[in-house]
Amino acid sequence: MAGNRTFTMIKPDAFEAGNSGAILKMIEEAGFKIVAMKATRLTPELAGKFYEVHKERPFYKDLCAYMSSGPIIAAILEKDNAVEDFRNLIGATNPANAAEGTIRKIFAKSIEANAVHGSDSDENAAIEGNFYFSQLERVL
Repeated sequence: MAGNRTFTMIKPDAFEAGNSGAILKMIEEAGFKIVAMKATRLTPELAGKFYEVHKERPFYKDLCAYMSSGPIIAAILEKDNAVEDFRNLIGATNPANAAEGTIRKIFAKSIEANAVHGSDSDENAAIEGNFYFSQLERVL
């Protein structure tokens, strides 16, 4: 059974370009409720912990450097079938392959600077949300 929560981050490229408001508007217009949200900046160490699953991949160091290069917005979203519906809303990782009207097609600059992160499973949504938010922060 699909869960009703997912996790997202508006990445440094989209934050820096001033696209956060437009992205959040698209998220809400797609029927997602924002139940927790904060602007923050990852240190290289925290980015490394968040992306530890990719530690052996050749892009890991560049990813950590990029994700700690500027502010991000972290959010927990709620909607039925949240993970799958959000993945459809954001589009393919490579914006060149993303469907028209998706967040990445509209706002991404490249595969790395692809505007947003979206959890790929209910399990990872919980792990990633817990990485950024304590139980006290998720009172809504």
